[in-house]
Amino acid sequence: MNFPFNVYLASLAGSFIVSLLALPVWRVICLRLGLVDDPGHRKIHESPVPLAGGFAVLTGIAVPLLLGVALVRWNSPYLLPSHAALDYGFYRRATELAAFFLGALVIVIVGALDDKYELRPLFKFSGQFAAAMLVACGGARITLFVPSLVFSYVVTVLWILTVINAFNFMDNMNGLCAGLGAVSSWFLALITMMDGQYLVAFLALLTAGALLGFLPYNFPKATAFLGDTGSHLVGYLLAVMAILPHFYTAQHPRVWAVFTPLLILAVPLGDLAWVVLLRTRLGKPFYVGDTNHLSHRLVRRGLDKPFAVLCIWLLAVLCGGLSFLLLLGGR
Repeated sequence: MNFPFNVYLASLAGSFIVSLLALPVWRVICLRLGLVDDPGHRKIHESPVPLAGGFAVLTGIAVPLLLGVALVRWNSPYLLPSHAALDYGFYRRATELAAFFLGALVIVIVGALDDKYELRPLFKFSGQFAAAMLVACGGARITLFVPSLVFSYVVTVLWILTVINAFNFMDNMNGLCAGLGAVSSWFLALITMMDGQYLVAFLALLTAGALLGFLPYNFPKATAFLGDTGSHLVGYLLAVMAILPHFYTAQHPRVWAVFTPLLILAVPLGDLAWVVLLRTRLGKPFYVGDTNHLSHRLVRRGLDKPFAVLCIWLLAVLCGGLSFLLLLGGR
């Protein structure tokens, strides 16, 4: 059956509005708790900026999702004729969804502790690893057509860790990380809608809407930052949503389609590969920040920061559009 567009629209609009309204509340809470980014080295702001973005994004996703689950359970006529499909989807993938959101909570807690206390890299990595293992144990795993459970666990965990840190590395200019997350989740939503994978599309639209609701507070001038809480959460959400869809099915036996997420996430993954290789070549730890990211290099070429961010967003749109066109061409 064709999934009703009004449910997709409601998920996108609902997460946008909730995130937009939740951010000022979380700003106040973060200021009181001292979860702020203080002025200092390589920072242009002159007063502490609340690290509220991650909490607002998570709120923007969780509230509409819980409302959707409640409407399904109450047999709301608003969801007809999508009610049966949603009910089946929530039930069939309940374990995966529970692991997904439990992992998100782990990521947010670890990120908040890092924002507050500046955790050592090993502690941050351990939290990321725990969240990735929750997802893998919940059943959402990458197989790449290799019939090995150990292989699927290893590849899944490595993928999630890689994407989390790719988005964390991209959180170096106002709006960059959140904008890339919104673009990536939008293309994941389009592709899964096209394939009739309504539940993943629903989650991707929730993510896109929540990030768009945060962006007015972060770009071009910032009154709130994502912080490690938010950048880790964005990376985690995109990593998991990239493995939830079934790109290869009996109806669409496209072996090459499993590489679609690599195209959608090409910009953050490419930037991560570049800076890690460069830091390794220079004999520096890969996790120590510098100004060799794509955004910094564009600014050194003469672009102002907002325009550099817009250029990188456009590059992400082009990569996502290419993945969409490839899937259309393979039908």
